Amino acid sequence: MQRIDRGFTLVEILIVVVILGILAGIVVPQFIGATQRASETSAIHEVKRLRKAVEVYLIRHENVLPDVAEGDETWGSLITAKDYLKTAPVNPYIGNENSGVIIFRDTPDNAYQTDYGWIYDPATGDIWAGGFDADDNPYPKP
Repeated sequence: MQRIDRGFTLVEILIVVVILGILAGIVVPQFIGATQRASETSAIHEVKRLRKAVEVYLIRHENVLPDVAEGDETWGSLITAKDYLKTAPVNPYIGNENSGVIIFRDTPDNAYQTDYGWIYDPATGDIWAGGFDADDNPYPKP
């Protein structure tokens, strides 16, 4: 009688593990980059949505700006009227508890920061996402 062994040798198993390790090393960095790009794209979408809401508000209220206040998600009548925004936007590129915070200033950021999510100019109604430049390009995270 002949005995037939039907299993994998240690060498075969090691080769499979090495191949899986190489594939994981290639794929994982691509997922990390995809997450970063998704948060950038989402923040750009949110700032454009905010700008459109302010434009519609200006048209409906004879060029009077909405009652936005500095603070966390304090978009005033843009939210309370429910005609402009259903929920307060957050800046996913900042990605922390400050992502909904609004500050007043007349210029966009000049570097990445995590202290606030939005910059609003109460004199003009201009809006910028925190961590982005005037052309809506994100600053690199440190």
